[in-house]
This record gives sequence, structure tokens and C-alpha cells, in this order.
Amino acid sequence: MSARVQPAIVGATGYAGFELARLLLRHPHAKTPLLLAREGSGSVATLNDAYPQVSGNGSYPLEPFSWETLAARGVDVLFLATPHEVSRAWAPEAEKRGVRVVDLSGAWRLRRQEHRAVYGFKDADVAAADRLTRKAVYGLPELHRKKLPSATLVANPGCYATSVILGLTPLLREGVVDAEHGIVCDSKSGVSGAGKEPTSKTHFMEVADNLTAYAVFEHRHFGEIVEQLEISSGQIVFTPHLLPIPRGILSTIYVRLKAPTTAAAVHEIFKSFYQSAPFVRVFAPGKLPQIQYSVHTNYCDLGFALAPDGQRLVVVSCLDNLLKGAAGQAVQNMNLMFGLGEQEGLA
Repeated sequence: MSARVQPAIVGATGYAGFELARLLLRHPHAKTPLLLAREGSGSVATLNDAYPQVSGNGSYPLEPFSWETLAARGVDVLFLATPHEVSRAWAPEAEKRGVRVVDLSGAWRLRRQEHRAVYGFKDADVAAADRLTRKAVYGLPELHRKKLPSATLVANPGCYATSVILGLTPLLREGVVDAEHGIVCDSKSGVSGAGKEPTSKTHFMEVADNLTAYAVFEHRHFGEIVEQLEISSGQIVFTPHLLPIPRGILSTIYVRLKAPTTAAAVHEIFKSFYQSAPFVRVFAPGKLPQIQYSVHTNYCDLGFALAPDGQRLVVVSCLDNLLKGAAGQAVQNMNLMFGLGEQEGLA
């Protein structure tokens, strides 16, 4: 595709939104993104005001959001880095107006009502929302790459969910996991995963020199994990933790295999599954990923350790929650939606 894509972003002053703006500003096949602000979302006039680090390359104003502005400026794709309920309300209108959407919230990730209940959505048109839910593509390119070119609504995955799904899918697809024995996912994230709006639990005094588990059996990403892995909720336990670092995720995943195997065989399962996935790096047996290796990149790093009995397996999955877990993955999805190279603007 030779034409350049015109993106627009709502929510560019948030952590993930800014990372998205930063990536699109240097993307070789994207025009300067249109930065839009919701009514009542703040008094910041330009992106430079919130993030002075982009100063020196021009001024990037935040304009009031309107559908008329999108049409007048010829927007090809609208990125919603907005609260879940805003994305849930706006995506149906975008579809009516023929605007393609990449949504970074959890508004459209979940197919099953029992999983969506955690968000408490109150749809103005329930039938239209259900239809759009079925139509939305879960934007994990490593699983759904073929669906993205024709997608009109892409539900960008959650950061925790991305790390767990990428760590488990090859093993489950190969049929080697004893899921009835139970899968345990122990995941830890930096503070930016909680968003930019401060809370009592994310203040420096609460986070520094501390490590906490939270939302046990209640985290919003759990439904994504279960649905995308195609397992039952009773076969997996997922526990998120808050790390005293700015960004990054490390998920340690414990599984039991159906039969004893070798490290070479496990390595081959991962390498074969991700041979065409440019943003998944599979480590050699004996080497485990660390957050410092993947932070500030769009990579998900995978490694594993196999017990001497050949049947107990620990998988370690690391990524940057703001990039492969949010903005970088959103750009990856945009590239595939518009026929661009998957690594454009990200390598």
C-alpha cells in the first residue's frame, strides 16, 4: 500500500495514548495523527503540555472530538485510548459512519456475557452491541492475523492477557497440557498498567518497596484469557500483582504436561508456532526472559524451564505493558489492517 494512513487518537495524554502518539508520529506510512480530546477530559491544549519530551519537533494540538472533524480530515482509523464505557458507546457510531476503529479499552474484547459483566456495560442498543461484539476482531496478530485486514473494529488485547495467551497457546494447541490438573498464572506488572489517574493504591508511598496481589479471581483480563485459550475458568488460576517499577510485565505460568517430554521438544513447539511472528522471541532452553530485555520494545519474550521429570513445566512471558501490551500492539494491528508491513514503525 503506497498511500499514507490518516490516524486519529482519542486519549493521547494517557500513558498508553502517549506511547501510541509517539509511535505514529514517526511511522513511515502514517500522516501526523489527529489528536482529539473528549469534552470534560481536561484542560491540556497540546500534547507538548502534557509531555514536553515531544517539544522541538513541532506543536501537537488537542482538538475537540467530533464525528464531523473525523470526516473533514479524512481519518482512516480511529484509536480509542478511552475509558471502557466511552469506547462501548462510540464504536457503534463509528461503524455507522464507516470509520475503522482500534479500541485499546476492554469494551469489545469479550464474547461471553458472563465475562463482560465485570464492566457493567449499559448499552443503548443491546442488539446492535451484541452484533458488533460478534464482529469485533480480537487484535492479537499472532492468533488472528488473517482476520485483521478486513476488520472494521479491532479490540486491542489487555496487557496481562497478551502475556498469558502468548505463553500458553502453543502448548494448548499442540495438546500437551494436562489442563484438568490446573494451570497457574502468576503475573506481575509495573504501575503504569493501572493507568494515569492516581489512586490511593498507586501512590509512591504505597508502591515503593512493596509487592501486592490484587483483584484475585476478579481481574478483567481473566475472561480474555479463558476465551482466547478456549479453556474453562475452572482449569486456570490467574493472580495479578503490582510491582514497584514504572512499566513491564512478567508472567510465570505453571503447567503439568500429559506425558513426560524433553526441553528440545518443548522448544520446538514454541519455535514452530511463532516462526512467522516477528514480535515474539523464543529463548533457548535454559535461558529465561527478564523485564529489562523487553521493556521499551514491542516484543513478547518467552522462555521455559522443564523439571527433571519432564512433566512439570514453567513458562516465563515478558513484555512492555504500554507497547506490546497496548500501543505497540495497536500499531501492529493498524499495519495489518491497511496492508502495511507488520513491523513498520515498530522495529
